[in-house]
Amino acid sequence: MAGTYKLILPRIDVAMESGRISEWVKKEGDRVSKDELVAIVETEKAAIEIRSEVDGVLVKILHNVGEEVNVGEPIAEIKTD
Repeated sequence: MAGTYKLILPRIDVAMESGRISEWVKKEGDRVSKDELVAIVETEKAAIEIRSEVDGVLVKILHNVGEEVNVGEPIAEIKTD
């Protein structure tokens, strides 16, 4: 069923509260597959890969490179097939 999926910043460890977008690997309008790399986020401890959890099209990037994002906050929207 088609819809819009919100890709959120996950909590990688118990101390993690936020992360900074360091790179968008995909851009708006790109097709993404489940488990495909979409963005890279830097935390205090490491750089983490953010992967899509669904197949679809990346329709909206909600935070620019360099922006700080809280855990659980949406970073992008993917329109599912």
